[in-house]
Amino acid sequence: MNEYLVELTTTVPEGTDPAEVDARRTAESVRARELAAQGHLLRLWRPVGELRSIGVWRAEDESELREAALGSLPLWPWMTAVVTPLQSHPSDPGRVG
Repeated sequence: MNEYLVELTTTVPEGTDPAEVDARRTAESVRARELAAQGHLLRLWRPVGELRSIGVWRAEDESELREAALGSLPLWPWMTAVVTPLQSHPSDPGRVG
């Protein structure tokens, strides 16, 4: 499995019913827990004062990441994603092997 740094920015379309936004956000939380349990979502942060998320994700390749993981998020239709493939650094203190 490969790891990716993913920056997600959500922009709710103007005029969207607040009830739909709330429902999608609730479903997003559930789906994120499912993806974490499946080993796709490793860590997720929100920079202070910003409406974007930064996370470390895992998938076989970027296609699987976008289709099976990110594409399954309820807020995905409203998101833009910047995906950066990662590789281990020789000085990473958490490196195994």
